[in-house]
Amino acid sequence: MQNFTNGMAASLIRGPWVKSRKSEAAGMCVQLAALPQGGYAMANSTDAGGPALVFTADEMDAFFDGVRNGDFNDLVTHNR
Repeated sequence: MQNFTNGMAASLIRGPWVKSRKSEAAGMCVQLAALPQGGYAMANSTDAGGPALVFTADEMDAFFDGVRNGDFNDLVTHNR
């Protein structure tokens, strides 16, 4: 069984990786992969050899809940 750690190369994590439908044609987007032992990896889709961040299912649930509830809306509107 593979051990997944923060900072490991995203290319070492077997997909499938999922990107937003709003991803640019050049593929510039954050991508997520479900890990076999549970949890998720997140990486920059344009840098397969770059680092992946690894989160537990509970951490991602909290993040997704925050997105749904608008907790990050100020970040989005300030960076457009």
